[in-house]
Amino acid sequence: MEKIKLGCTGLIVSRCGFGALPIQRAPMDEAVRILRKAYDNGIDFYDTARGYSDSEEKIGRALSRVRSKIVIATKSGAANRKDLLAQLETSLSNLKTDYIDILQLHNPQSLPDPRDPQSPYAGLLEARQKGMVRFLGLSNHSLDIATRAATSGLFDTVQFPLSSLSSDTDLSIIKVCKDRRVGLIAMKAIAGGLITDIASTFAFLRHYNNVLPIWGIQRESELDMFLELSAHPPRLTQKLWEVIRKDRKELGGKYCRGCGYCMPCPAGIPIAMAARMSFLLRRAPYQYFLGEEWRKNMLAIRDCKQCGQCTKQCPYHLDTPKILKFMLADYEKFYEEHRP
Repeated sequence: MEKIKLGCTGLIVSRCGFGALPIQRAPMDEAVRILRKAYDNGIDFYDTARGYSDSEEKIGRALSRVRSKIVIATKSGAANRKDLLAQLETSLSNLKTDYIDILQLHNPQSLPDPRDPQSPYAGLLEARQKGMVRFLGLSNHSLDIATRAATSGLFDTVQFPLSSLSSDTDLSIIKVCKDRRVGLIAMKAIAGGLITDIASTFAFLRHYNNVLPIWGIQRESELDMFLELSAHPPRLTQKLWEVIRKDRKELGGKYCRGCGYCMPCPAGIPIAMAARMSFLLRRAPYQYFLGEEWRKNMLAIRDCKQCGQCTKQCPYHLDTPKILKFMLADYEKFYEEHRP
């Protein structure tokens, strides 16, 4: 497994990181088996969060026996010092460890004031001073906040969505982090599942020698795919560039990444999937989405209350109700043409 140095932290980790958000959807025994297989095959970087239900617990159960040989990054969405330290205690217990390698602030709406003794950043500093945390990070979907975090001198790592669909503007953070020697962790590397030719985005991100992608893994087959790509890394050939250009043309820049920050919806709409339905119907096996369950989910869009909650909470500033209305109309047309 090829290694990468994570900024100025001195951490040298597998260039294929394990994104443990999806593993929360796998049964405990299956998740433990997948995580152990990942470690046995050379993956030693694991990214999770206090907010990912039992993801931390699964990592703890699977990998506590090899704790000193892996790097764990987790996140806290706490808004103050006291809550951050309390969440950290829970994370340590779940992960069966007495320290976290990288503790990241989880998608804050603004950078914390480092002078405020009650801020979450004060909690990070206290945790590091006590030896509970080794390095400080920030995860964010806003390029402005992520860039300011990288240039602030306050954080050792920054996590930001990067993939072969990323615009030149978003990709600018790569040079910023390299110049500042800040570790850069790439989330949403397959754009929430919209990129179906995984080799294209794998090769694209590997082109940058300071980017550590974390690949969301839920199934053993997904792990096997990333292990194979790591063992035989694809080159960014003209053929793969053609795939990337086609994806960029089809998806454009204003698409839902499926991050889920708009949830829960008061009307019960599964926005993170429904707002991407047109792409999913044409880029994945569509039969599943034409079943009774998903037809009911999509028709729930008719009950949208126009409350504006999803638009307000979207880190990409999308007009979510407008997108949902379009997705429903397209879904109904597709359903009529392909109904079982």
